[in-house]
Amino acid sequence: MHNPYAQTRFLISAAEPRQAPPDSGREVAFAGRSNAGKSSALNAITGQKALARTSKTPGRTQLLNFFQISDTARLVDLPGYGYARVGGDTRARWQRSLAGYLEQRRSLAGLVLLMDIRHPLTDYDRQLLDWAREAGLAVHILLTKADKLKRGAAKAALLQVRRQLETDGLPATVQLFSALKKEGLEEVWAVLDAWLER
Repeated sequence: MHNPYAQTRFLISAAEPRQAPPDSGREVAFAGRSNAGKSSALNAITGQKALARTSKTPGRTQLLNFFQISDTARLVDLPGYGYARVGGDTRARWQRSLAGYLEQRRSLAGLVLLMDIRHPLTDYDRQLLDWAREAGLAVHILLTKADKLKRGAAKAALLQVRRQLETDGLPATVQLFSALKKEGLEEVWAVLDAWLER
């Protein structure tokens, strides 16, 4: 299976949005709870073992990490939220950094929101979905760790999340995803291609 994102390279880490690369071209940001498997998903999507740092300790991503796909396209790994064992000051700084980036970044073309399939739509997830709706930002949800459930249960969880989003008026597309089994890659590549105009 040819990976269209295999040439992605680490570009820069930024503690504040003002330290980010020039705000031009198109970017897709990855967000999610600290234990949703964000780094593993980014590595699977780009077909690289260590592009994004994975850790047994949730919440290792404390900066905005930018990855270069081409001169005009980037992926951005946002700080995880809601689970990491960090002090209140650090958490408040992350939240400010996250909000600042999401509100100010003109090149942001879409948001990939990762949720552990066993614990979808937490309060934090809903806050981010509400914000994206207000901002008119496209959202695609990856229900990660789909391999942890049997096929029928995974499909049922997917339908349940779709129904809940519809009920709550939160526009987003949703898919099953497993970094371990490399499941759902072609679907997420198609979304990224459309947003990044590749």
